[in-house]
Amino acid sequence: MTAYLAPKGLIDLRNGIFGAAVTAGLGFGMVAGSATPADAFLFGWQRDSRPTYYPQQDYSRPMFDLDRPARVSRPKHRPGPREPKVSPEFRAKAQGPLTLIVSLDKQELVLWANGEAVARSRVSTGTRANPTPTGVFSVIEKDRWHWSNLYDSAPMHFMHRITWSGLALHQGIVPNYPASHGCIRLPEAFVSQLWGVTRLGARVIIVRGEATPVEISHPRLFAPAKPAAPLISRLDPALLSPDSLRTLDTPLKMAQLTGLQTIAMTATDAPATEAPATAAPSNLKPGPVSVFVSRKDGKLYVRKGFTPVFDAPVTIDRPAEPLGTHVFTALAVDGEQVRWNVVSMPSSSRSAEPVPPAGAALDRIAIPQDARERIAALLSAGASLIVSDQGLGPETGKGTDFIVLTR
Repeated sequence: MTAYLAPKGLIDLRNGIFGAAVTAGLGFGMVAGSATPADAFLFGWQRDSRPTYYPQQDYSRPMFDLDRPARVSRPKHRPGPREPKVSPEFRAKAQGPLTLIVSLDKQELVLWANGEAVARSRVSTGTRANPTPTGVFSVIEKDRWHWSNLYDSAPMHFMHRITWSGLALHQGIVPNYPASHGCIRLPEAFVSQLWGVTRLGARVIIVRGEATPVEISHPRLFAPAKPAAPLISRLDPALLSPDSLRTLDTPLKMAQLTGLQTIAMTATDAPATEAPATAAPSNLKPGPVSVFVSRKDGKLYVRKGFTPVFDAPVTIDRPAEPLGTHVFTALAVDGEQVRWNVVSMPSSSRSAEPVPPAGAALDRIAIPQDARERIAALLSAGASLIVSDQGLGPETGKGTDFIVLTR
């Protein structure tokens, strides 16, 4: 190894020579075992009288590799909570469309399944400095072992994300007051059970006071189209007797032959048969259909599987008057009958006027018939209709259901 000899008391950086005062008690040295002076990679002073040696370096290359990406710090491994095991009783109750309603004033979450309250838990929501927003959300991501990327890798296990901007329900410390940075903390004993029964798309409603689902029936709620009556019912019953069928047998065969010849000559000229407008497209993603009617936009939006399907204009009677925010959910679809319930959200302002009833809001909304038919073809249990004065806000986007912020 080629070594460069530096005079004692000087540090040569090849870009300049700096004097270094050596005083008693401030000498700094590193001893590299039994290395010879020429092999010693030392930055400082030797204890003996020999000069300090430094290895020859190629100063034409940069000292640091600026093109190399910085190392990404990863959270330290910490043991997570035990694997959840949902109790049979909890799972049996949590059947059908699920709705999670969080009350900020009561610091409580109530789980509703198929229109019935089946479980409740204490929560801790955001402080005044970091308030939890109110509105209509849904679970858009689940992460069993989530760690925070903002708050010192804090554990946030059993995470149910409801916005891509960072709002979620997760395990955490739950005092008897709001203490979070905006998320909804839940005790491990409850959220581990909840984790086992929720699915993507589960409805989450956050209110200031209290909200309760109630069943509703209204002619303007969506319902499957009535099936067409069979053609055979239009025939005279006398024509269906065996004697009549034998009498018509020969003329019928002749008519069939003539008809077949006509069809053969014109089949290539016939236009392609179009699917009915009410048929559901075959490329839609799985999941219940969601419909959002905005008084602000004067439009109706339809999503399925977190993906837009179509939108259409709507007519709202007395458009300057508020409609309120109402969430209608189809609990069951049986033929032409649909069982609906609705959650009418109280106003986020304590001094605001009472929210109009859900039925009165539906009375003022006129949806085009072709849009109603397209939506009716997609109906299933879990389908939802959201009516609100708000517009299609910034939180609604790729990979989300409709997110309506009321505060």
